[in-house]
Amino acid sequence: MQYRTLPHGGEQISILGLGTSSIQESSEKEIEETIHLAVENGINYFDMASSEAKPFAAYGRALSDCRENVYFQIHFGANYETGTYGWTTDLDTVKRSVDWQLRALQTDYIDFGFIHCIDEAADLEKAQKSGVIDHIVHLREQGVVHHIGLSSHTPELVNQVLDMGILDMLMFSINPGYDYQQGDYGIGSVDDRMSLYRRCEKDGVAISVMKAFSGGQLLNAGTSPFGKSLTEYKCIQYALDKPGVVTVLPGIRGKADLQRILGFCNATPEEKDYSEIATFAPQDAKGVCVYCNHCEPCPAGLNIGLINKYYDLAKAGDHLAHDHYRKLEVKADRCVRCGHCNSRCPFHVDQMERMKEIDAYFK
Repeated sequence: MQYRTLPHGGEQISILGLGTSSIQESSEKEIEETIHLAVENGINYFDMASSEAKPFAAYGRALSDCRENVYFQIHFGANYETGTYGWTTDLDTVKRSVDWQLRALQTDYIDFGFIHCIDEAADLEKAQKSGVIDHIVHLREQGVVHHIGLSSHTPELVNQVLDMGILDMLMFSINPGYDYQQGDYGIGSVDDRMSLYRRCEKDGVAISVMKAFSGGQLLNAGTSPFGKSLTEYKCIQYALDKPGVVTVLPGIRGKADLQRILGFCNATPEEKDYSEIATFAPQDAKGVCVYCNHCEPCPAGLNIGLINKYYDLAKAGDHLAHDHYRKLEVKADRCVRCGHCNSRCPFHVDQMERMKEIDAYFK
């Protein structure tokens, strides 16, 4: 398992986490065995926006002896009073739901307390007026909540909450379908969404990825909006390559799904190569580097995707990107203009000119 560092806090978070949207399909015994298997394989990050109340007690039992080594995303607004998921911004209901979740999970603190499911302007207004956001901030001041997060599908609203300066984590839906405005949650242009990812990295707000497979639609040519299927590993790698992302949270039903997802850790570069998305990318994505590294290997030893990422982040105002670039052993000035990268780039990026432009920018 690989780990990425949380910018605000320094916690090491596994690049593969787990969502709970489908695990209620298993028995409680199967759920416990699945979570034990996840921890044994290095997974330490668990989102608790479950479809039902059922998994909470099983998670609590499974993780009681290693609670200090794992991280929970707990959603202030997910309500399980009826036994199935409900959404609320009523503060008293939120408090009761969170208290119930803590008891079921056998814990007295929350690693990541999330402002839950803010997709419309009215949702944000309700969360503010009801006092839910102030409550989470208060719990952080008390030490009950360690980090504040937000779950959303809407870039514009995410930016509004980022302006508040309270976030440490964003749970956001990232996949080629949504990024290319395909599907119900394909909100915002290509530029809007990429700008959001870059802003998160610049601001030190980590991203945990939901709906990496677009609810499974991208895995089947018959349901994919592009008429072509991708694999789970390609979708995971696509998300991990976006700025700011620290972990991807696939929803699983049990041990069989988990074992298949864990195969990502040992998958070959070819199994993770998602460059085929260039064949169905919209016109405004052409000529834009998506850091897929399909252009490699570079004869001069340049990490072309990383160089492009640091350049884009630096232009977005991320001062750390300047330092990261300068620490590279091989920088853009080493480009020998052989054209190998240009011939391989599925997005038709003129990387030779980009290297010239990047070298001038950082000098």
